Amino acid sequence: MRAVLLVVPLLALLTGSIAYCILAIIAAARYRRAGAPPLPNLPPVSVLRPLAGAEDNTEANLCSLFEQSYPHFEILMSIHETSDPAADVALRVMAAHPDIPARLIIAGASQFPNAKVWSLRALLAESRYELIVMSDSDISLEKEALRTVVSELEQPGVALVTCPYRATGGPGFWSRIEALGLNTDFLGGLLTARLLNGMDFAIGCTIATRRAELEAIGDLEHLQRYLAEDFMMGRLMHGGGKTVVLSNCIIQHHIGNAGFRQNWKHRLRWARSTRRSRRMGYVGEIFTRTTAISLAVWLVEPRAWGFALAGMAFHAAEQWATGIWVLDDPLVARYWWLLPVEDIASFVTWVMGFFGKTIQWRGRKLTLARDGSLELISSELQ
Repeated sequence: MRAVLLVVPLLALLTGSIAYCILAIIAAARYRRAGAPPLPNLPPVSVLRPLAGAEDNTEANLCSLFEQSYPHFEILMSIHETSDPAADVALRVMAAHPDIPARLIIAGASQFPNAKVWSLRALLAESRYELIVMSDSDISLEKEALRTVVSELEQPGVALVTCPYRATGGPGFWSRIEALGLNTDFLGGLLTARLLNGMDFAIGCTIATRRAELEAIGDLEHLQRYLAEDFMMGRLMHGGGKTVVLSNCIIQHHIGNAGFRQNWKHRLRWARSTRRSRRMGYVGEIFTRTTAISLAVWLVEPRAWGFALAGMAFHAAEQWATGIWVLDDPLVARYWWLLPVEDIASFVTWVMGFFGKTIQWRGRKLTLARDGSLELISSELQ
């Protein structure tokens, strides 16, 4: 009797999860057909790139920005202090590309929890053009990336363009596992949200917008207190009746080579932030945990192995649709057999995300308020 009481709700969850997988596959197909025609006359653009440290790919990522096939753009980079090793990298790249207008700006120590937004504010104040592209330091761009996102931004009614990404992990096990999850399940959730609700949020690795659109939502200053400032930027613009577009430009996101401890801190930080930013959506993520649900069905009722196998098959199809069909990701093609490990790790992180409200981020201990904003507890990790 007890097994029946458990298996019925689990089968209901598995049915809902399979329905989600089907929606994600449809969403991937819809995304592949999206895109905007290239513009014959491209306006000038200010590209803002905050820098912090000099990881393995920092210089190559920055070079990809300087080597854009775009008629007229400037690049503004920032560091918090002159001792940052990113300063040498920036100066070296500028010297190698003397024809590209570029400046390195000292933003100073951040007075707010979100140091990235503090840097973007300093860069925005120095920029010359109305069109703004904000790009993280761990991002590498194809040569046509600026052309694509500006063409999409210049379509009627569009206020913001946000780019999906293909994550590239380091050689470490946990880095590789995280990249697999980002290139399959994270992207699947993003595309499904786009299919069902349109883009009412943004992801911040690379965003294109206008200065006037930022001013309309209270400028960057209003976003400084949020961990997920990119999510809030898209939400505020969508809430103001503006259109947010998921770009057809797929960028390369280098996630580093974190070990177990650092990787789990990062996962938990974003899980707690997501729960605070969209509570009901976070609860609804249970339907994206197909592997965990399928295993639970099989363990509670071994005779239902067929249902469990069906759930795993639909989930594998969804992961193929995003990782291979949309991203053409060599990591998924080679290490697909590790995806169940990532599925379980993601499920555990999701459960842990329901508990606690403190996070550790860039040498600071912070607490997340109910609206997803940050409050500083201490400036040193405890």
